[in-house]
Amino acid sequence: MLGIYASARRIWGLMYRHISLYRASWPRLLELAYWPTLQVCIWGFTASFFAARLGSPGMVAAGGLLGGVLLWEVALRTQMGLAMGFLEEIWSRNLGHVFVSPLRPLELVAALVGMSALRLLVGLIPAVLLAWALYAFNIFSLGLVLIPFVLNLMAMGWWVSLGVISLILRHGAGAEALAWSVLFGLTPFSAVFYPVSVLPASVRPIALALPSSHVFEGMRAAMATGAVAWDHLAWATGLNIVWLLAGGVLFAQQFRAARHRGALLSIGE
Repeated sequence: MLGIYASARRIWGLMYRHISLYRASWPRLLELAYWPTLQVCIWGFTASFFAARLGSPGMVAAGGLLGGVLLWEVALRTQMGLAMGFLEEIWSRNLGHVFVSPLRPLELVAALVGMSALRLLVGLIPAVLLAWALYAFNIFSLGLVLIPFVLNLMAMGWWVSLGVISLILRHGAGAEALAWSVLFGLTPFSAVFYPVSVLPASVRPIALALPSSHVFEGMRAAMATGAVAWDHLAWATGLNIVWLLAGGVLFAQQFRAARHRGALLSIGE
């Protein structure tokens, strides 16, 4: 019990360090909500155009666009939240100091996961409210199935981040740009705004190997019929478990190798 309490204190200590950065800087807080809000504005106006021109089919398309934007922001903000938290430690030359303490790698990941969830909450609430106020779109109309959708997209953001962090540990500052680009690169295969069936047959296996494509296929089914696509939900959950395990193993290997090379002190230079 004492070990669990001590571990929780170490995790909270690292989270509190990052929370303090946001408390002391309103531009950091503003940046959290800036991109989700901008995306909702751009796609919301596009959705309104479709709804006005196409009538009832346009309304369905508009709902799919706005739902896709908001749910995809869950994955994007989660992934960038975890990766940016790790990069903050590198940029402040704090990574070596952190691991002089009793903090363990798993506790570091747990703290960054917690911070990514907080960043997501702060960044997405304004976008959700804006979608409701400007376009009368309520993402919560999906019902309770929204919870597993969000959890699966958060899990995808975490394992993508673990892969990115592993590359940074292996290749140093040259891989930092991947923190912003990897998940954007997966957007065409994630079926965010269109079904997997419109993709070329050669790339559909890539789409079906991603949990996000199953989440968005399930979202469209829920919006169209009100029914839960349990098959897509099961595939998304199973794929996330596999990818999370793979990401965790890769991170553990690269962290151990970086520690042996002494890269934790020099990474980012």
